[in-house]
Amino acid sequence: MGLDMYLTKRSYVKNWDHMGPEERHTITVAGPQAAHIKPERITSIEEEVMYWRKANAIHNWFVQNCQNGVDECQETYIPQDQIETLLATLRTIVSDTSLAKDLLPPTSGFFFGSTELDNWYWDDVERTIPVLEQLVEDSNAHDFSVYYRASW
Repeated sequence: MGLDMYLTKRSYVKNWDHMGPEERHTITVAGPQAAHIKPERITSIEEEVMYWRKANAIHNWFVQNCQNGVDECQETYIPQDQIETLLATLRTIVSDTSLAKDLLPPTSGFFFGSTELDNWYWDDVERTIPVLEQLVEDSNAHDFSVYYRASW
């Protein structure tokens, strides 16, 4: 039990009749559990790009900045500018730790973990930065959508 958080990247890969061969996607599905999946019907690929456990400050950031304060374990689309804003926030508090409580405050909740600026807090911040940097870099060359979801 506890706060589990997921950031996913969804890429649209549907092949249309009007697309030329150079525009088409090739999708291979293999393995005994995938036998029922028909590659020609796949329209998107979803990747889990980040998983956090009890990173309540980051969760609170998504709730306040992307979910209009609504925290109901819903999946939420995260616009690219919000990815960039969170990245900037994380970089700022790493360079000036005195700003952490104001810019990325921990929050309490049902099995949300510590509300201290402890090693767990800073580990989550440090682990998140390269993932967001990669999403920003990838967005310059590829089209995809990012979604956030938490459960507890």
